Amino acid sequence: MELPQKFCEEMKRILGEEYEAYCSSMKESRKFGLRVNTAKISVEKFEKICPFAITKVPYIENGFYYEEGVQPSKHPYYFAGLYYLQDPSAMTPASRLPVNKGEAVLDLCAAPGGKATELAAKLGGTGLLVANDISSKRAKALLKNIELFGVENSLIVTEYPAKLRQYFTGFFDKILIDAPCSGEGMFRKDPAMVKAWEQNGPEFYSKLQREILQQALPMLKDGGMLLYSTCTFSPLEDEGTVEYVLSLDERMELVEMDGYSGFAAGDPGLIGISNKELEKCVRMFPHRLDGEGHFLALFRCGKERPGQFGNEGDDGRLSSQGRQSSRGRRRGLQKEEQELFAAFAADLNRTFESERIESKNGMLYYMPEEMPDVRGLRFLRSGLFLGEVKKKRFEPSQSLAMALRAGEYKKVIDLPADDERVFRYLKGETLVLDGGDVAEEEKRAGGYVLVCVDGYPLGWGKLTGCTLKNKYHPGWRLM
Repeated sequence: MELPQKFCEEMKRILGEEYEAYCSSMKESRKFGLRVNTAKISVEKFEKICPFAITKVPYIENGFYYEEGVQPSKHPYYFAGLYYLQDPSAMTPASRLPVNKGEAVLDLCAAPGGKATELAAKLGGTGLLVANDISSKRAKALLKNIELFGVENSLIVTEYPAKLRQYFTGFFDKILIDAPCSGEGMFRKDPAMVKAWEQNGPEFYSKLQREILQQALPMLKDGGMLLYSTCTFSPLEDEGTVEYVLSLDERMELVEMDGYSGFAAGDPGLIGISNKELEKCVRMFPHRLDGEGHFLALFRCGKERPGQFGNEGDDGRLSSQGRQSSRGRRRGLQKEEQELFAAFAADLNRTFESERIESKNGMLYYMPEEMPDVRGLRFLRSGLFLGEVKKKRFEPSQSLAMALRAGEYKKVIDLPADDERVFRYLKGETLVLDGGDVAEEEKRAGGYVLVCVDGYPLGWGKLTGCTLKNKYHPGWRLM
């Protein structure tokens, strides 16, 4: 791979005597990683059932390496949402943002969802996750991953940060910004990034990053935390942007993160200053650890917000003083919708609170408990899509299947991962079941059954005798 001369000269300045080691690492094969979805399975259990060889990522609690040539995205466990395929170093930002249950969390540049799904797992179905991406096309990929991971408490938005600021001033406990960047840490993984870097380098992206942060900081609650990260090595985009944040708000302070022997400290000298606080930042290089590279900075906002932010541009709908909920404005279910959903819910072993179910033209959604008023925002999904009422029946959704656990629905067909019918189901085929797959009373009753692989839901099927009509989401099918 031929790297731009200007980039090489800058890397020599950054790395000094480590530069040759970096160049050597760029000639080696990259590492492949997956992150376990701890909302569905423990790390320990995944290690026991994983069908291919894995080794621990030492700096990520639920991260693993797998060998090149393995295809984890073709295994049924992937379709069950048990893991996410992600570069090991890219797992680090979400792992270093301390998220507690019940918090309001924003992933501002969220697509395709690698970090958002980890933040959701930390929330454990509580609080609210707002996952945003300005590209509606990329946000659709984000939505699929959110649904695949069984996330119930999310709001998927596609807005510019300035618009979000109008709604969410002082609202979020935690914010993650994995910012658009020049992508120098992606050169080995995607050589096409070299050409993109030559067209739009650090100067272009540093301006964009600062514009994003200007809008993001006012959305942080007093005492809240913000993690800023990039997949680039540029001091202008890394330490330079961090110093800019500190200059914007004197109450913003850097916080040390959990370390690892392969991490390097931030270097204030690279931007010509002597602020040792910047050494609390983390630099990750491919010659120091098995990953492509990343930069991280963790901020905490002090208890008093400076006057320059105030409520400028805020329409008063949301503030740190009081979150206005949409609960009083929810469109409740009509009588027929209530009856049809109740008939389906008779086979559920979990409760959906009726006051949190909202109907939108027959589409039923289970809303987060503290869902704010977001009228006027462009969003793809709010809450968990339960299913649709049509033609005098309720049809459960794919996202509901993924949010359930096997024991939360009474009628289940559980197939082992090596059963060829699992792959036929994932391809959308009708299945013929044998006597051991389903009880006689369930055959007689018919209706919707939850199809699982080794106890983990994949989707729905509709049973008539021994015939299972496939209800797996057409857009998710295995090709």
